[in-house]
Amino acid sequence: MATSVKKLTTTEQAFLQQVEAAVFSNPFSEKRAAAFIDIIQRTPLPDAPEKQRDMVESRIHEFMQSLSKKGWIYTEYRSGDTELIRNGHLFEVYLNCLESFDALIPKQIDAPDRSLPVPFARKMIQDLIGRGFGHPEAVRAFTMFFQLRRAYAFIAQSLSGSSPCMREFRSQLWRTLFTDNINFYEQHLWDRMEDFSILLLGETGTGKGSAARAIGLSGFIPFDDGDGCFKESFTGNFVSLNLSQYPESLIESELFGHRKGAFTGAIEHHTGALSRCRPYGAIFLDEIGDVSIPIQIKLLQVLQERTFSPVGSRDCLPFQGRVIAATHQPLQERRAEGSFRDDFYFRLCTDTITVPTLRQRIQEWPDALPELVHILCTRITGLGSGELPQRVLDSLKKSLPDHYAWPGNVRELEQAIRRIIICGVYTGEPSSPKNGIDGLLREGKLTANELMSRYCRQMYEQFGSYEEVARRLDLDRRTVKKYIDLT
Repeated sequence: MATSVKKLTTTEQAFLQQVEAAVFSNPFSEKRAAAFIDIIQRTPLPDAPEKQRDMVESRIHEFMQSLSKKGWIYTEYRSGDTELIRNGHLFEVYLNCLESFDALIPKQIDAPDRSLPVPFARKMIQDLIGRGFGHPEAVRAFTMFFQLRRAYAFIAQSLSGSSPCMREFRSQLWRTLFTDNINFYEQHLWDRMEDFSILLLGETGTGKGSAARAIGLSGFIPFDDGDGCFKESFTGNFVSLNLSQYPESLIESELFGHRKGAFTGAIEHHTGALSRCRPYGAIFLDEIGDVSIPIQIKLLQVLQERTFSPVGSRDCLPFQGRVIAATHQPLQERRAEGSFRDDFYFRLCTDTITVPTLRQRIQEWPDALPELVHILCTRITGLGSGELPQRVLDSLKKSLPDHYAWPGNVRELEQAIRRIIICGVYTGEPSSPKNGIDGLLREGKLTANELMSRYCRQMYEQFGSYEEVARRLDLDRRTVKKYIDLT
């Protein structure tokens, strides 16, 4: 006798559709917050992420337990309901894993040379199998869970801030890891993301290195169910190289490595950064705008053919990682003058993300500076509460002019806190005369269009909108945008 196919009620379908919206939404987006509100049927949502998670987890668990009375195995339901129940199972088990993953991440950081055993993995995998998942499918899901949690942890912890530009920035970083459709990523792209290069733009000191590290430590790493460990430690999956710190004669060797005798002084083999990048890892090439045309051509080969050769060798070695590049240089100007190749630029910029400046963050969110001071005081001294943060803020308010531009961005603020701790005062830094408008005007190097372009850009970075710049300069918004696009 054939087993009757089970089906969800309209109410059950509606709830699981809300869960599905949460499952596939960007956790740093407004869509995720809206999905959580729908799930817990409460407005407004608590501010603390932990409280949000607890309420959502409790509500989903309550629903899934009630559903178990009708049938736990998702494959027993009609086709229209199968995927909804499957996603409900996935999200509930993922939420159940979070505390265990959060404990594993710092332990793995403290033991970077080996991949640690994951004692809770078998229980979680068996839980999925008990809900109707096949063994390979359950292992794959558990692997995805760890990647998702690592990504959330590294993005949230290292790139904090409540200003709108920072919320959007974190959302962009999540998209560059999981694309705009995480379901599509999980089905088709999880093992192909090395083909998608990332270009980070922004002023010096904004945090491009922190953003690159968050991406690099959040790649997909398969789980070995036999050994009970992930195949690699995520701590070794990020290789960073600041290209501006090497003379031209050494950059090629640092990137590609060299063989003994390849040039005078090459007394032994040297492993370059590309060789140190693991298959599931990423390499961060900071200050890519400073490299010469010959190096650009060699890196273009790496991006297109996924191979390279050490200096002094005919061997063609594979490169399997993902490339993250960053620069504070105006690449459009470099391209126009011919010092940065178009083909290299377009191969690098699969995804281009601009890191917000500190002045933009402060302009958008009045509490951005106090928020950052508390975070940095904790990082520097461990004293994120008490009198130190307030003493720093009082000193900055007293010593700095209103609307101080923070030319060195977050890095300058960090040093300002150190100087206040040592000296009691920080009076700020002047803008660089070499790159500033004043210096270029004194040298007679700006045309009228260049002057307007740079001034509009400077005003836009300070006030954050075309409309506000247009109002202050008594120009049309489209005119302001035209000048800004020239920079």
